[in-house]
Amino acid sequence: MTSPMPTVPVGVMAQILELARWAPSGDNSQPWRFEVVDKNHVIIHGFDTREHCVYDLKGEPSQMSLGALLETLSIAASGHGLETTVQRRPEMPDTAPTFDVRFTPNAEISADPLIPCITARSVHRKPMSIRRLTRDEKKSLEDSVGLAYRLEWIEGFRSKWTVARLMFGNAKLRLTLPEAYRTHRDVIQWNARYSENRVPDKALGVDPLTVRLMQFVMQSWSRVELFNRYLAGTVAPRIQMDFVPSLACGAHFVIKAQRRPTTMDDFVAAGRAMQRCWLTATRLGLFQQPELTPLIFSRYIREGTTFTAHSALTAQARRLEERARAVIGADIERAVWMGRIGAGTVPWSRSLRRPLQQLMRSN
Repeated sequence: MTSPMPTVPVGVMAQILELARWAPSGDNSQPWRFEVVDKNHVIIHGFDTREHCVYDLKGEPSQMSLGALLETLSIAASGHGLETTVQRRPEMPDTAPTFDVRFTPNAEISADPLIPCITARSVHRKPMSIRRLTRDEKKSLEDSVGLAYRLEWIEGFRSKWTVARLMFGNAKLRLTLPEAYRTHRDVIQWNARYSENRVPDKALGVDPLTVRLMQFVMQSWSRVELFNRYLAGTVAPRIQMDFVPSLACGAHFVIKAQRRPTTMDDFVAAGRAMQRCWLTATRLGLFQQPELTPLIFSRYIREGTTFTAHSALTAQARRLEERARAVIGADIERAVWMGRIGAGTVPWSRSLRRPLQQLMRSN
C-alpha cells in the first residue's frame, strides 16, 4: 500500500513556505521537509548528509542550513504580520533535527525589508568587482549578524593573495580526496543552466572547455586519479574556481561567534545569522560565495577526526590548517562562516529549489 501524496498547503502558509524553500544549503541539498499541522503550525523535519558527504562535518553545516531556513521562515512570515516562534524537539536525534514552528498574528510586526531578497540571493562563483566595500556597506553587514557574532574583514591585495593561496591549496585537497569524489560526481547537473536539486555546470565559474573535461574525468575515480597524477587535472579548475575569484572580489569575510559553537542550537543560530548577512548583502546589491572548506578541514585536524584513509592527504590538511589559522586568526574555532563578497553582475546560471510539493511530508 502506497503512502498518500502529501498535499501542498494553501493560503498564507503556502506563501510562507514558497519563500522559505529558497534558503541556502550545502550543494543545494535542501535538508528539510515540511509537515503542515494547521494554518498556524508547521513541523520542520531536518536531516543531514554526514554519512556520504565529507563536507558535512558531524552534520553541523546542515544544521546551519536549517538555521537559514528558520530565519527565512521568520522573514517571510513578517510579510503577513505574523510573529514566528521556533521550538526544537530535544528528544529527536541530531541526525533528524525537528522543529515546531508556529505563527501568531502581531500588530507590531512589520514586513521585513529583506523579503524581496529571499529569491534573489544566490551564489556567485565567478570573478566580481575588486571595488572595496564602502563604510556604510560594511556597517550594514556587521550589524546584520547580531550581537552574538562578529564579522571580520580580510581585504587589500596582499591579504586577498594570502586567501587565494589558501583556497588554491584547499581546492587541491578536495579534488584529490577519494572520500569527496562521490559528492563532486553527484552534485553537478551537466549541460544545465538551472537545477532544482543540484548545482548546474554553467554556474561553476569555469570555461566551457574545462567543464567538458571535468564531465569526462568525473565519470570514474580511476580517471580522476589518472588526470591528477599525470596531467595536472586539478590545475585549471582550481585556478578558475578558487584562485582567480579569491583575488577578484571586494573582500573576504569571516563570521565569528562570541563563544565557540558546540551544540546543535549553536549551529542553528549561526545559520540564522549567516542568512541575514547574506540577504543583507543582496539588498545592498552585493554577491557572495561561501568559502567553507578551510574551516571544515581545519576542524577535522584540530579535533583529530579521521576524514580520509590517505596519510599524505591528512598531512596536506595539517599544513593547510596552519595557513588557515594564520589567515583567520588564533580564534579560528569560533569561526562559523567564511566567504568572499563584492559587486558584480547577476549570475546567468544558478541553483533553483525543489517544488514545494516535493518538500512536503504527510502528517
